Amino acid sequence: MVETSCLLSTRLVFVSHGHTPVETMKNRCPWASLGNPLMLDYHDREWGDPVHDDRKMFEFLVLEGAQAGLSWSTILNKRENYRRAFASFDPRKVAKFDGTKVKKLLSNAGIVRNRRKIESAIANANAFLKVQSEFRGFDSYIWSFVDGTPIQNKWRKLSQIPVTSPEAKKMSADLVKRGFGFVGPTICYSHMQAVGMVNDHLVDCFRHSELRR
Repeated sequence: MVETSCLLSTRLVFVSHGHTPVETMKNRCPWASLGNPLMLDYHDREWGDPVHDDRKMFEFLVLEGAQAGLSWSTILNKRENYRRAFASFDPRKVAKFDGTKVKKLLSNAGIVRNRRKIESAIANANAFLKVQSEFRGFDSYIWSFVDGTPIQNKWRKLSQIPVTSPEAKKMSADLVKRGFGFVGPTICYSHMQAVGMVNDHLVDCFRHSELRR
């Protein structure tokens, strides 16, 4: 969300990506105007939509951990590679990855080849399973940090959107205590934005009103 471009690029990409002229005229958050169809689709169809599927939750934990120090567009471009490399984000399968599997992942040019991030994803899978067992689902655990209801913000400019929040800091501390890695307050806030725990679309973006319903 750090890069922006003109609205014209948004319109051109959407025309080439099969969207109708009406769709191309919609107001969007500036960060979606990157000339990347994956980024545009992610903004329009995923970012901020409440997620209650545990495997999807785990997917975002893996991808957000991989993103640390990189752009989200970079990770989106590698998303399908991650899906193949990490067993379609099945935490039970990822938790069983061993040293041989780590070596194989480190040679996979389709993902971020960072040993700490790869090993953290495996450790997180194990911690994820423990949370599932304790709370009868990761969903019920993670949504408890916002009392089960999305926080509806009303930002008018990108500069107003924070990089963390009290809820994200509390979540981070608890995840770390439970053995998760790459879950600092900033990453946790990104997770909250991605899975719809907080609506951070700008108020003039068409998605803001859709997700406020």
